[in-house]
Amino acid sequence: MTTPFPFTAVVGQDDLRLALLLNAVSPAVGGVLVRGEKGTAKSTAVRALSALLPEVAVVPGCRFSCDPSSPDPACPDGPHETGPGAQRPARMVELPVGASEDRLVGALDIERALAEGVKAFEPGLLADAHRGILYVDEVNLLHDHLVDLLLDAAAMGASYVEREGVSVRHAAKFLLVGTMNPEEGELRPQLLDRFGLTVEVAASREPDQRVEVVRRRLAYDDDPDGFTVRWADEESAVRQQIVAARKLLPSVRLGDGALRQIAATCAAFEVDGMRADIVMARTATALAAWAGRTDVLAEDVRQAALLALPHRRRRNPFDAPGLDENKLDETLEEFAEQEPEQGHGPEDDDPDPDGGPDGSGGGGGQQPPESDSDGPEGDDAGAQPEAGEGGEPQPSGTGSGEQQPVRASEPFRTKVLSVPGLGEGAAGRRSRARTEHGRTTGARRPQGALTKLHLAATIQAAAPHQLARGRAGRGLVVRRDDLRQATREGREGNLVLFVVDASGSMAARQRMSAVKGAVLSLLLDAYQRRDKVGLVTFRGSAADVALPPTSSVDAAAVRLESLPTGGRTPIAAGLLKAHDVLRVERLRDPARRALVVLVTDGRATGGPEPVALAGRAARLFAADGVASVVVDCESGPVRLGLAGQLAGELEGTAVTLDELRADSIVGLVKDVQRRAA
Repeated sequence: MTTPFPFTAVVGQDDLRLALLLNAVSPAVGGVLVRGEKGTAKSTAVRALSALLPEVAVVPGCRFSCDPSSPDPACPDGPHETGPGAQRPARMVELPVGASEDRLVGALDIERALAEGVKAFEPGLLADAHRGILYVDEVNLLHDHLVDLLLDAAAMGASYVEREGVSVRHAAKFLLVGTMNPEEGELRPQLLDRFGLTVEVAASREPDQRVEVVRRRLAYDDDPDGFTVRWADEESAVRQQIVAARKLLPSVRLGDGALRQIAATCAAFEVDGMRADIVMARTATALAAWAGRTDVLAEDVRQAALLALPHRRRRNPFDAPGLDENKLDETLEEFAEQEPEQGHGPEDDDPDPDGGPDGSGGGGGQQPPESDSDGPEGDDAGAQPEAGEGGEPQPSGTGSGEQQPVRASEPFRTKVLSVPGLGEGAAGRRSRARTEHGRTTGARRPQGALTKLHLAATIQAAAPHQLARGRAGRGLVVRRDDLRQATREGREGNLVLFVVDASGSMAARQRMSAVKGAVLSLLLDAYQRRDKVGLVTFRGSAADVALPPTSSVDAAAVRLESLPTGGRTPIAAGLLKAHDVLRVERLRDPARRALVVLVTDGRATGGPEPVALAGRAARLFAADGVASVVVDCESGPVRLGLAGQLAGELEGTAVTLDELRADSIVGLVKDVQRRAA
């Protein structure tokens, strides 16, 4: 077994270590979500935490880690008698992103259940993690059906395995810890809210600290056991402090003044629901216990807010998590003044911004990014527009050259665009697909382990053979060959590849703002439907891959916001670049179907016969059977209808910006339909 890197040897990352330790003191805090760039010791710190947790008492031989002082009466291995039990180290169980449902919740032998009436149950990772840590690396990439199971277990403290009327239930109370890189996509809001605390981590920019990180890592790699021994005293001291804080925790008093500050802070930052208030209260109490105090101080409330609120104040997927610490301090001061009789806060009116109980500082949150003072109405806001390419107005003095980026208009709810046919890609919410979850559409022989039994088909297959099998009683004699797997239809996530015209004919500020708003709206829709997204832009004489296919819709929104405009309209170059992107992505993920969204007015320019060249490039997508939508951005009194012609070459659908809105009465955007050859 690999020796874990010592927790106390992690350099810096004070907020991360504090959040993990608070959960070790009080598991009721609700776990930790660690967000940050790659290579910042996220996984190292989490794996090191398990070595610091006190041992747990378990019923000997119980696969579900029942507490011998109060065993679970419904334990599948029970009933158990109360007794002293046996001590074992607390477990840290890792949930792989690609795990199956049976691996997470356990597997029930359906054949024995039908033929013998025996509940033969093999526990899953939720059973292993009971009374320990469940760690999910890259939690934002976890499949939706596994997220649903985690949410159910976290809410009920138990796991239920249901297979055609046969059920098994066992306790599943665990500390949920997840790590993620935001560049790879965000979490579903429901799962995000289940994490008690969140921490943003980043690599230090201090040379001395970076040198120490490298020095310790090299020393550990050369001699893991020897390195661990050198840190044994520090590890033991922290372990003893955790034990002492757990004993002190029931004695910590959360006064009315602290509760008022907690409630006022949650209200001031407009967080949804009451979970934030409860988590803040538990965190502040754990902070006091960790500091060896029996009273919760204002500094505990402040640190609890920095850890518990940043991820709960996101209003949409593109909002960066973080808190305005000046606003936080003002709120705490205001309600501290209203409660002068409470003497449990610092005497100073201004809470110490660096006053964490362990001296680690209070950087659990982040300042929101400063607003850009250079809005779309920049220095040329008052300039008179000139006629640009295709009769569209452009800012004066710039001609067809590059224009400054403009801001997107407000996003809106879009019509559903989907890929025709029946796919078999990753689970999502866009297009029809054969999935493990959804409505039952038929039955087939199982390929591998049986996961979803089709009971009627199984009985129908077994019934003709009962006499030959010597059936004597009422029970049905079932063989493995009789079992039938249910085939189900649900929804899949697609690769939505945006191909955006950033040429001079799109450069009018009001028009480009509307275009960016439409693409941003489609990006929001892609986030909600669990799609991968990519962004190709074209202008001047070439096309660029602004964002390779990724699960991070946030990254696509950032690239879109900074997109400049100007130059000619090389539609063919944009389509050919998009075709190359799809070819490479098809090799990486052949099951994921693509939907190309071309945003243009169709007025191709540059080079000989640009319109004909764009048509030939479009026919490549039609030949490959790629679903496509053309968002027609043409405006003004003179309309050439070139975007519609391009949609015909793509064998896709053309929609206007107005028709893209879900509440539009102009027309109904239906599923993408390819024309008959």
